[in-house]
Amino acid sequence: MPRATSAPRNFLSVLDLDPADLDRCLQISARMKADRSLGREAPTADVLGGRHVAMLFEKASLRTWTTFAIAVRELGGNVVALLPDVSLGRREAVADVARSLERWVDAVIVRTFSHRVLEEFAAAAPRLHVVNALTDDEHPCQALADALTIRDRLGALEGVRVAWVGDGSNVLVSLAELGKLLGYEVVAAGPEGYEARGVETVRDPREAVRGADVVVTDTWISMGQEHERVKRLHDLEPYRLDRTLLSLASPDAFVMHCLPAHPGEEITAEVLYGPESAIWDEAENRLHVQKALLALLLGA
Repeated sequence: MPRATSAPRNFLSVLDLDPADLDRCLQISARMKADRSLGREAPTADVLGGRHVAMLFEKASLRTWTTFAIAVRELGGNVVALLPDVSLGRREAVADVARSLERWVDAVIVRTFSHRVLEEFAAAAPRLHVVNALTDDEHPCQALADALTIRDRLGALEGVRVAWVGDGSNVLVSLAELGKLLGYEVVAAGPEGYEARGVETVRDPREAVRGADVVVTDTWISMGQEHERVKRLHDLEPYRLDRTLLSLASPDAFVMHCLPAHPGEEITAEVLYGPESAIWDEAENRLHVQKALLALLLGA
């Protein structure tokens, strides 16, 4: 998969790709999804040509770790799984970790807490390709998977109305920013104090969901927020995605959730596992968009 000379080096935010690159990434994703059954015969099976991609994860992960590891291998690269004690800024300075890795590997996929730390890491190693696998501020790879899921289901992104209900998480930030670039609208609903940075939020979840093509929610208690559990459950209870709320959406609307889910909290089991759920397709699409992203960034 040839890489255009103007292709970005890093993917720290959805804003690192312009609309043309984002559309190209989604097109490559769809092609890779269709070609995956070909295995080593797939046209993209040796895009990375044995190059090394390190995985530096400071936060727990199921989908992100698994899909990135498979993505690297299916593109013909080598995964370097860094041990948990390779921490950023504790055992060793953030910049020193980056400078060392720059001498050995071609790219680093980073899952950490502070977005500022991720930016510091990328700035210290300009020859590395750095990919954001989640920070407290953004989750851009999840947003790409969500966009692919919407396009798979509806055939297009332009003009789609996406309703978000509940906590204004990092996923919402990336999803909304991506919508501005690709033409879909995100309407968020949540209580005061739970708004996402830069996303206009209404208080009534019914207002957000009414007529929506897609309804999205996320866990109410993210990693590091466990001490706020009682307050969060109380404040967010009116925003639970149940069948009554979903009934206000478009008749063909479907539901997304980045997982892990907590049935009975942000979403009911009836909706999570029901016929309107696109959640497992969404999880699968993490693999395809991340393969496409690596091909776009590192393709020879």
